[in-house]
Order: sequence, then structure tokens, then C-alpha cells
Amino acid sequence: MYTFLAGILFLIIGYFTYGRIIEKVFGINDSRQTPAYSKQDNVDYLPMNTKKNAMIQLISIAGVGPIFGPIMGALYGPVAFLWIAIGCIFAGGVHDYLTGMISIRNGGAHLPELTGKFLGRAMRHVVNFFSVLLLLLVGTVFVSSSAELIYNMFDGFTPLIILIILIFCYYILSTMMPIDKVIGRIYPYLGATLLLGTVLMGIGLVLQQAPIPELSFNNQHPEGTAIFPLLFLTISCGALSGFHATQSPIIARTVNKESNGRKIFYGMMVAEGLVAMVWAAAAMSLFDGPVTLNELIHTIGTGGIVSEAAGAVLGSVIGTIVIISVITLPITSGDTAFRSARMVIADYFKLGQKKIINRLFIAIPIFGCAVLLTTIDFTMLWRYFSWANQTMAAIALWIGTVYLYNEKKHYIVAMVPALFITMAVITYILTASIGFGLPIHTSYLMSTILTVGILSLFYLKGSAGVGVPFNKNLKKSS
Repeated sequence: MYTFLAGILFLIIGYFTYGRIIEKVFGINDSRQTPAYSKQDNVDYLPMNTKKNAMIQLISIAGVGPIFGPIMGALYGPVAFLWIAIGCIFAGGVHDYLTGMISIRNGGAHLPELTGKFLGRAMRHVVNFFSVLLLLLVGTVFVSSSAELIYNMFDGFTPLIILIILIFCYYILSTMMPIDKVIGRIYPYLGATLLLGTVLMGIGLVLQQAPIPELSFNNQHPEGTAIFPLLFLTISCGALSGFHATQSPIIARTVNKESNGRKIFYGMMVAEGLVAMVWAAAAMSLFDGPVTLNELIHTIGTGGIVSEAAGAVLGSVIGTIVIISVITLPITSGDTAFRSARMVIADYFKLGQKKIINRLFIAIPIFGCAVLLTTIDFTMLWRYFSWANQTMAAIALWIGTVYLYNEKKHYIVAMVPALFITMAVITYILTASIGFGLPIHTSYLMSTILTVGILSLFYLKGSAGVGVPFNKNLKKSS
């Protein structure tokens, strides 16, 4: 219990301390006009208040990641608490804040555009394809998973195909409509529901004096799976997730002044960390340790564990609130995934989105692809999601590093987590069965060499490019 409470306290203190440090390193300037005003089109670009932006950001980045990921990560034992707390403050918060703020400084640009500017044009095309594919997969899978969660909750009262059609209709509406008409009106309430459910669950664990294990660095995974790199790919949302880099630019286009960025980007990452901490604690404590948890994951799944935990801690009535908040998460992340895909493609082809015909021109093919993807078995494709997601995180952190380097600011705050997650991703690719299948110690050695090589390239390019590591034609954005 003490480790759990210390982790909660660490996250809160981290927001007010390290969050301010990162804000100071970046250097906010409220006299600069944000894209919400300079590019206002009343569709994607328009000013909204901070509370609304914060709740939209939280519910967009969350998905089921900060719940299902920590439940799976709980198999490693209390070391999962350490990664959530430290990762959230020193990696995830930095990642989300820099991605959002650099986007604001660059006209609300999405990750591919930022990649092209800071890491070179060739990388822009790669990341553009990668981003759209990832967003399509996320959006389509969340259609199916949302429908299945609702179907199971109501014991099959409504046919599954009807639920899928209804969710698709909602996705089309929310993707096409101005952000303040659907998302801006619904998301704040859903975000509040998520926070309420998290607080209730956390209080319930404390009041029941749940047997939450204390910190141990021993690997408790029942299959002996190595902590590095698997834990850091299993628990992504809640600690560090590249998916957030696709979502933050949505809100970068609605922020009314730069000083609100810490609350919106860094603050909501911390809020997601709190969600992850609570669900990791619930998974570890309510099911008598990792072995039993492992059996339950294979029998009733992570969704079943959510229902069991919520009912056990809060009872059937209040527990239903928690379950409903979980069901809304894939729906809300799915629609912003499709919206982000539309915006990324629009940016790539320089197609303004003020006219609805332009939005339709992009949205129709997107949803056509999504419908086709629902007929495919995602099992194999989805096995690549965890490393693909963290590869995006590494790219975003390197963008932040280059930006701070160019501005002659303390770029180490972004470089350290960039190096860490880069090495984790490379190690996973080298050792995983879907990668090269090398022995773990060989993978450690090779990933270390490759990561050092990337670091060396960074400094070599920097020294040769007048302070501009990867793109010599880059103009400063501030």
C-alpha cells in the first residue's frame, strides 16, 4: 500500500515541480498568437477554454491503454509502479508537453510535418505513412472493441453489427464536424466520468486496505519475461506512449495561450498516470498475485478483470460507473484517431479543411479502408502495435530534443528519455519472435551499440549544421 500511495504522491508533486521545470526550459510566451487565432477556421482551428481542452486531451490520449496496459504490466509485480511514476513524469509528460507546444509553435502541425522540419524530409514521408496506418488500426480496432464491450455489458441485447454501425456513424459525425460541436461538448463530461471512476476506485482500494504489494525489483512475471524491454512496451499509456503524439496536435489547434500548455499536455499525462497507477494496484491486489492474475487474463481477459475489480471494490451500482467510463474510452480515442488521420492527410496534401467537401474528400476513403479492415483478423497486425507505438514515442522525443538543441536550451530533458525508449524498441525488435529472435543478452549488446550510434549521429549532424542536427535548411520556429 505504501508504494502505491508514494507513487500517487510522486505523480502529483512531479506535476507541480518537474512540470514547471519543463515549461521553463521550453520558454512560454503568451504574447505569441496561437494557431487557434492565427489560423482560425472554426473547424479544426478555434479557441476553446483550458478546462475543455484538458478534458478532451485526457479522453483522447487515454483509450483503454492506461487500464489494460497496467493490468498486463502488473504481472511483473510492483516494479510496474516505478515505471508508471518515473516514466510519466520524466518521459511521458515531457513527450506530451513538447509535442503539443512544438505543434503550437509550428501552426498546429502534426507529427509528420514536425518530423520533416526537424528530422529531415525523407523521414517525413515515412512517419506520415506510419502515422496514418497506426491511426487507422487504432480507430478500426476501437470500433470493434467498443461494440464488444457494450454488447457484453448488456448481455447481447443489441446485435453486435448494429452497435458497430452506430459507432461508425458517430465516428463519421465527430470526424467531420467542427471540434466544438461534438467532441467539445461530449468529451468534458466523459473526461470527468473517467476521473471520478479513478478516484472512486483509488479510495475503495485504500478504504478496503487492499493487499497492494510493496516495491520489489524482482521480476515476478509468471513466464519469466524480461522486464527490459517488455515492461516498457506493455505499459505505454500511463507512462509513455507515441499515440499521444498523434493526439496532442488536435488540441494544439484550440489552445488559446501558451501558458495553458502545462495544464493541458503535461497535466493530462499525469492524470493518465494516476489512472494507470490505480488499475495496476487493483490488478496486483485483488487477484492474489501475478500467477492468479495471469490465469484470469487468459480466462476472462482484461475487460473481465475490470468488471470484477470494479464490482469487488465498489459494489455493483457504483462499480457500474467505473465500467461505463472504461467502455467510453475506446470510443473516444477511436474517433479522435480518425479525426487525426484526416488532419494528417490534409496537412500532407496541403488541403484546407474549412470546406466540408474537402473533409469528405479525405474522410470517405479513410472510413472505406476502416470498413474493409474490420473484415480482417487483426491478431497478427496488432502484435506489432506495441513497438510501433513506442517507435512513435522515440521519434517525438527526438523531435523535442532537436527543437531544444536548436533553441540552445537544456535538450537533455528530452534526450535522456529518447535514448531510453529508443534502446527499448531496438532491443525488442532484436529479441522478439516477430523480429530477429536473437538471445536477450546479444540483443542488449547490439541495442546499446546502435543507440550509441544514433546519439553519435545526433552530435555529428549538430556540429556540422550550425546547431541544426538533422535539417540544415531549418528555420527557427521561435
